Amino acid sequence: MYITITAQKLGGNYSQGSADFVDYLEKENQGLDQEDREYFFNQYEDQVSAEEVVREIDANTAKLEKTEPRFYSITISPSKYELNRLKNNSEDLKKYTRAVMKDYAASFNRELNGRPVNIDDIKYYAKIEHQRFFKGTDKQVQENQPFAAKILQLKSDIKKVERGEQPGNIAQMKREISKLEKAAPHKQEGQRIVQGMAKEGNQSHIHIIVSRKDASNKYSLSPGSKYKASKVELNGKIVKRGFDRDKFFGKAEKTFDKNFGYQRNFVETYTARKEFIRNPNSYFSTLMKLPTNEKAIAMKILKESGMPLMPNIPTNKAQLALKVFNRLRRGVDIAIKSSSIGI
Repeated sequence: MYITITAQKLGGNYSQGSADFVDYLEKENQGLDQEDREYFFNQYEDQVSAEEVVREIDANTAKLEKTEPRFYSITISPSKYELNRLKNNSEDLKKYTRAVMKDYAASFNRELNGRPVNIDDIKYYAKIEHQRFFKGTDKQVQENQPFAAKILQLKSDIKKVERGEQPGNIAQMKREISKLEKAAPHKQEGQRIVQGMAKEGNQSHIHIIVSRKDASNKYSLSPGSKYKASKVELNGKIVKRGFDRDKFFGKAEKTFDKNFGYQRNFVETYTARKEFIRNPNSYFSTLMKLPTNEKAIAMKILKESGMPLMPNIPTNKAQLALKVFNRLRRGVDIAIKSSSIGI
């Protein structure tokens, strides 16, 4: 499970409206019949129009400054292993979203009118998407780029030869292009991976747009608060403040596991990812102490994914972790082959 929380920003200031973001989330519906579309939904409604989402989010911004975000975007990306536990992608992900947003509300260290924040205080709209596309920042695209550049140059040269602008052997250049296509390290269904190509497999994920203000438009609820959980004196009163992201991410995992009977492996946990950043030696020590079957699954997940479960980490720690990981890789294939567990 990979979850991000982002304040929507446009240039130097925060966007004054949500229309562009909502329009972006409507991209998969283009060209689809009415019954095939994915609609926005919230805690209690299943089919909310894009126009209503924009209207409701943009109207819920009382007393916010231009330098403050009007809304936040939460993206929830289940792994392929988690998605395999679902029986009906769209309906199960809706159920999960509604449960996760309860976890979101409970992660605020705030009181509104003398009570904790609850789901009815949160104004949000969510959308299920089923496609992902390769970006220029993806490893596969970047590592294919030197081949792409040479192919592009050769194609340009072929056109110049055809126009009589330069001499050259077109057949030979086409053969070179064919060799480069085959030599590119990353392919999908036999095709060189390029920016904009749709990713294969189940790519279902959730986008959530959540208002910075509570549903009453009176109180500010910021998941971007630098305060995790603290108290401060304001106008002579002690008030709570903050949002506990660690609590939210941890609860989101447990909610998924409980709802769908998912047996989460050590390397899939938020706790493990944090440990990888803070103490790589401890991370790998724990990994190697797992029971044989669990360790084999963990190694398979890491090997298949190229370790995408790990967020960006400081260079010095990354180098240390990779040295340890490279020593372990020699035993990965043996561990997987000797295990009766399949994923």
